[in-house]
Amino acid sequence: MWQYLLKNWLRAQAQEKVAEAVHQRAEEVKDGGSPPAPCDVGLVFALGIEAGGLIDLMSEVVSIKGHGLTAHEGTLDDRRLVVMQSGAGREAAARATEALISGHQPQWVVSAGLAGGLSEEVPRGDFLMADHVADVHGNSMAIDFHIDADVLAGLPHLHVGRLLTVDEIVRTPEEKRSLGTKHNAVAVDLETSAVADVCRQQHVRFLSVRVISDGADDQLPKEVEHLLRQKTTASRLGAAAGAMFRRPSSVKDMLKLKEDALVLSDQLAVFLQGVLPQLPVRKDG
Repeated sequence: MWQYLLKNWLRAQAQEKVAEAVHQRAEEVKDGGSPPAPCDVGLVFALGIEAGGLIDLMSEVVSIKGHGLTAHEGTLDDRRLVVMQSGAGREAAARATEALISGHQPQWVVSAGLAGGLSEEVPRGDFLMADHVADVHGNSMAIDFHIDADVLAGLPHLHVGRLLTVDEIVRTPEEKRSLGTKHNAVAVDLETSAVADVCRQQHVRFLSVRVISDGADDQLPKEVEHLLRQKTTASRLGAAAGAMFRRPSSVKDMLKLKEDALVLSDQLAVFLQGVLPQLPVRKDG
């Protein structure tokens, strides 16, 4: 175990050095370099493991990290994209969306990533494109998004419905079913309502695309919530080490979640590759 921890600590140190170099580049741009060009679509993901599949499909990728955010600029099928990694939660997502709109002027913003199912109608591995976004505080926002019923009927793994944003991870089947019934929602996440609200205020067109990572009957390990709260690589390693010490079987659970997330990230990327070219954008010149 100590060899594992040492290996990951050394990896974290290397990543910090890379981050320092990229942050320096970002500061140079801020101090007089050329500003980023406007993009066609900006996407907000909470975590790198969610965004990785799409970034792998992009070309000419340049990554900039600073002030707790990471932006990946590149192209996909002639669309200029900026992928933002915000960190988990509403506050982080709102800050990332504000930075995205201010710095890159996207014509569309897409909140993307994993979501938990609140109904048997949306099993693990299916996709949700939200037509309403709500939160547990009573706020709700309709999204100007429609799919023809005949088209939707031919896509059995795609769902359209209400997405609920909550403040903490929903772990148990009982919690999921209760929230689904109370809010008439089919899936849950931690960020989308915040992204949607910033887009509404800034008058930027918005879309939500999520892949279901855990079904209504699935129970998540209790360590997941604590791990998501960590803001740095070092703190995440510490949280993971603490979880292993308290419950050795959590290693297997966490590795399984990571493997599943990587697969779902790739599936979401392919789905987004089909969706993004259909978003109407203006082409200058």
